[in-house]
Amino acid sequence: MAAYLQWRRFVFFDRETVKEPPGPDGAGGKAFALPPGVAVCDSGRGSLVFGDILRGGGAGRLGLRQIWFLPRSLQLCSFQAYKLRVTHLYQLKQHSILVSIGEDEEGINPLVKVWNLEKRDGGNPLCTRIFPAIPGNKPTVVSCLTVHENLNFMAIGFADGSVVLTKGDITRDRHSKTQILHEGGYPVTGLAFRQSGKTTHLFVVTTENIQSYLLSVKDYPRLELDTHGCGLRCSSLSDPSQDLQFIVAGNECVYLYQPDERGPCFAFEGQKLIVHWYRGYLIIVSKDRKASPKSDFAGSEAQNSDKQVLNIYDLCNKFIAYSSTFDDVVDVLAEWGSLYVLTRDGKIHVLQEKDTQTKLEARKSMLFRKNLFEMAINLAKSHHLDSDGLSEIFRQYGDHLYNKGNHDGAIQQYIRTIGKLEPSYVIRKFLDAQRIHNLTAYLQTLHLQSLANADHTTLLLNCYTKLKDSSKLEEFIKTSDSEVRFDVETAIKVLRQAAYYSHAVYLAEKHAHHEWYLKIQLEDIKNYQEALCYIGKLPFDQAESNMKRYGKILMHHVPNETTELLKILCTDYQPSGDSEGPGMPEGKKANSEEFIPVFANNSRELKAFLEHMTEVQADSPQGVYDTLLELRLQNWAHERDEQTKEKLRSEALILLKSGRFKTVFDKALVLCQMHSFKDGVLYLYEQGKLFQQIMHYHMQNEQYKKVIEVCELYGDQEACLWEQALGYFARKEEDCKEYIAAVLKHIENKNLMPPLLVVQTLAHNSTATLSVIKDYLVNKLQKQSRQIEQDEQRIQKYREETTRIRQEIEELKASPKIFQKTKCSICTGALELPSVHFLCGHSFHQHCFESYSESDSECPTCMPENRKVMDMIRAQEQKRDLHDQFQHQLKCSNDGFSVVADYFGRGVFNKLTLITDLPSAKAATTIEAGLQRELLIHTKRGT
Repeated sequence: MAAYLQWRRFVFFDRETVKEPPGPDGAGGKAFALPPGVAVCDSGRGSLVFGDILRGGGAGRLGLRQIWFLPRSLQLCSFQAYKLRVTHLYQLKQHSILVSIGEDEEGINPLVKVWNLEKRDGGNPLCTRIFPAIPGNKPTVVSCLTVHENLNFMAIGFADGSVVLTKGDITRDRHSKTQILHEGGYPVTGLAFRQSGKTTHLFVVTTENIQSYLLSVKDYPRLELDTHGCGLRCSSLSDPSQDLQFIVAGNECVYLYQPDERGPCFAFEGQKLIVHWYRGYLIIVSKDRKASPKSDFAGSEAQNSDKQVLNIYDLCNKFIAYSSTFDDVVDVLAEWGSLYVLTRDGKIHVLQEKDTQTKLEARKSMLFRKNLFEMAINLAKSHHLDSDGLSEIFRQYGDHLYNKGNHDGAIQQYIRTIGKLEPSYVIRKFLDAQRIHNLTAYLQTLHLQSLANADHTTLLLNCYTKLKDSSKLEEFIKTSDSEVRFDVETAIKVLRQAAYYSHAVYLAEKHAHHEWYLKIQLEDIKNYQEALCYIGKLPFDQAESNMKRYGKILMHHVPNETTELLKILCTDYQPSGDSEGPGMPEGKKANSEEFIPVFANNSRELKAFLEHMTEVQADSPQGVYDTLLELRLQNWAHERDEQTKEKLRSEALILLKSGRFKTVFDKALVLCQMHSFKDGVLYLYEQGKLFQQIMHYHMQNEQYKKVIEVCELYGDQEACLWEQALGYFARKEEDCKEYIAAVLKHIENKNLMPPLLVVQTLAHNSTATLSVIKDYLVNKLQKQSRQIEQDEQRIQKYREETTRIRQEIEELKASPKIFQKTKCSICTGALELPSVHFLCGHSFHQHCFESYSESDSECPTCMPENRKVMDMIRAQEQKRDLHDQFQHQLKCSNDGFSVVADYFGRGVFNKLTLITDLPSAKAATTIEAGLQRELLIHTKRGT
């Protein structure tokens, strides 16, 4: 129960008396007065509504029995509703419907009239329904009236304790049904409908009890809420801010009721006369304590000299918003955003609520001075102050508590400023180690509202680690992805720095910070196996980059597993967490050459990796094969066991012969030379056709037989090998007669060197005697003698042939040619005229000659041979001036004399003129041309 005397008092309303509007002459300022006799009133739909009653038989008095409407312009208008008096009015707020109760004749005969204010009947509002307000057949006085805003319910209370309920369309007789809802022995003093969703309740209060009826259920179940009641007009229904509670004001307390139970109560003493609810305020008009009390069942008339107090209460914030005294209040109405207090003298006083900012400023200054911050906060909330204003109150409240040393309370107020107040303002106050709990609470809330930056995250995590509060730390970091309210990378850094490695690893793995995860696992936790498994679950690009970065560390500690992962990464990589299936994309492949540096100091694993790559990927990068070759050569060079060494030699040689070193021949050769791998060097020399290097290799090792073998194998491709071999053996002081003889034999067979040059070469050898070259010289001289004899015989033959041909030419010139051929040289048929004859002795049918001959002046049979001779002559002519070619052949030839003799025989050194065409003189005859052709033919035959 709240004590009335403890509530703070404020003046949140301005009081004024309603003045008459200025006239045409500008005069005005007089207090506005209603017609006398106003007894009942209500408000709504933009007007104040009044009703008067007939007093003392003055039937001729103006304005009696009227219902008056006072709009905001203060222009009164009225219409006659009853003949005697108007006792009750109810203006609906959502409809232009007015319900009135009054009397047209003497006696207890109240009539209910329903008026449609939007429709007119002879200038007056249309009365849509009239029915007597009598419970059964027993006439009684109406005490109260209420109408539901949906126009489906109307309740009338009577002084005998009865309540009549009209259900249906209250504006029409035939669409509604009236029944007695309640009967009792105490006068009904208040009625109110409560609508909550589809549920409708009716509160009924008498002078002695309070009850509620559930109208949404058949039979209207009743529930008694309390055993005390109130006087007339001392009950009201609150708005949703108070959960639509039914307010009952007794002389000692004000009670609030739900449909099924009693709620809170407030100790407001004094005799209550009028109770209303207005915009979250409870308005109570009560008897001044100095005046004499009235009966509990107060009537509508009051003593004119009564002083009455009007209080406006804020039940939520527990303060009095306004308090003032009035003379004999008739009623308090709410319209146009203000309260209007009607007094018995006909005056209207308006209570205008101050604007929210003015109220708050005035109240805050007073409350802050008295340190009543909670009340200031409640006031601000009830008046819907914006968040900036509320934040400022929270800040001041927090400062007040902080200065008093109440740090726990202060931090709670500062938390309420989050989003408005700069966090650094609060954080600076709580950086002391003794207040770390408060700072932690503030930072937690800052993160929950997603307003923290990286510095705030760092500070909060440091707080957790200082407090060693692992449970809170885990709760903070183990939030779902949709609830992450902090910078993950910052959190990982702080946790790692504080040695909370497991928490840091959890965050890194959950939020896919792969680099941080691997750093912590490898550098801090030293869990190499777990790090390697994690890399195997990453997408290809990330797995590749991390293996390049951390591969050496992993290879040092878990070499076998690292090697296996690299094999997979470089062949057909699929993350280990992905399930294989037909829908899976084709695996990617890394460049195996790029991972060779990872195997530093791990030659065994490197060899296994490289051999695997060459087996599964024949198109592996060249660097893989180069490194594998170098590795095999190193192993071969350092191996001491002969059997193993032979195996390694074979492996290296097989690799060399794989054909993968054609483009890097020099590199492979250098590797073999560096490791003194003889077989490889010789193989590469052979593949590169470096025959002289092969022979020089054997010469350096004084392997005489190998030198001879090289000459025999490759001498046909490079003849100078025999000459170099002869020079090599000639320079040797040892007895090399056997090898010199073998070389000389081959030189003799191939005629590779002039004898004189052979003698000069062997002259440098002190051990070589004449007997070494005796056979060579004898054979050479004999061969030359035989060649001379053959040449002399050929010369003699050519001379005889030349003499013969000259004789034939002379005969052709001086003697006639007799053609005695009887057969055609082409078809071998008997010659018949016409026929064609040539000086060469061939004869043809004319048709055969025309069919086979390409030229009219040449014999078809002799033409092929003649052309060969002509081609030889032209070739000799073209070669006469080829001096560059002659010089080159002379320089490169081992036998320069033979080259000179060849060119001399071609006529290069003679000036020769050969006539091959017909002479230009007209005296030349076709016979001379025939003689020339015959000469050429015989010359070719002689050769």
